[in-house]
Amino acid sequence: MMQIEFKGKSITNLKKLPEQGFSNENHIFIFDSKTYLFRKFKLQDRDRQLEFAIQMLAYEHALAAKPHMLNLSQGYMICEFIEGHHKEKLERKDITLVAQVLKKLHSLKIEQEALDLKSQFSAIDESLESAFDMLEQSTKEIVLCHNDLNPQNCIFSKEGLKLIDWEFAGMNDLYFDLAAVSVEFKLELLDEAYLLAAYFGSAGWDKKKLDAYKVVYKALCQQWFKENT
Repeated sequence: MMQIEFKGKSITNLKKLPEQGFSNENHIFIFDSKTYLFRKFKLQDRDRQLEFAIQMLAYEHALAAKPHMLNLSQGYMICEFIEGHHKEKLERKDITLVAQVLKKLHSLKIEQEALDLKSQFSAIDESLESAFDMLEQSTKEIVLCHNDLNPQNCIFSKEGLKLIDWEFAGMNDLYFDLAAVSVEFKLELLDEAYLLAAYFGSAGWDKKKLDAYKVVYKALCQQWFKENT
C-alpha cells in the first residue's frame, strides 16, 4: 500500500471494504475519531478534478459526503464516510425522497458542455437508433446529473438520502437520471408514475422521452459492463 498523508499525518490503518465497485478500490480509516473513505482509482479515463468539484458542490447542498483530498499523481481521493444502507427496492416514501434529491441536484449549476450520449456507443442497433431519433425530436432539458444512479450509489439513513461515486456526473438531460432510477430499482408502472409525479408535480411529463432514455441507459450499462468485466 502506498504512503498516504492526511492532514499532516501518515495513515496506516486502512481497512478494505467488503463491497467493492468496478471503478475504485475502497477503504476506510479512522482519523481523530472520524471515519473517512479512501478511494484508489482503478480507471484512469475519468476527469477526477471535475468529479471532486461536483461532489463538493453536492456536499454544500447536503447531497453528498464532503470530499477532503484529491491526489492525482497517486490516483486517489479521500472523503467523509457516510453511514447508512442501500436499498434494492424502493417504497413510496423512498421514491418521494429520491425525487426530492434529484430535483435539488438538477437545480445546481456548473460550467460544462452537455454529454453527447450517442458518441459513447461503439455500435448502435435498431432499437437504440429509434430511441435516439425520438430524443432528437424532444425538448432538451440539460441539467447537472449524477448519471450513475444504481442502488450501490444511493445511501439511505435517518438523515435522508446521500449519493456517492460522482465520477460520471455532468451535464445531461434530467430524464436520464429518472430513467436510471426506474431501470436500476425495477420500478413497476405505478411506482414509475409516482416518481414522475413526485418530481414534476402538476407540470406533467413526457413518458415517451423517459422510455427512450431507459433504452439508452440499459444499452449504455450493457456496453460498459462488457468492456470492463
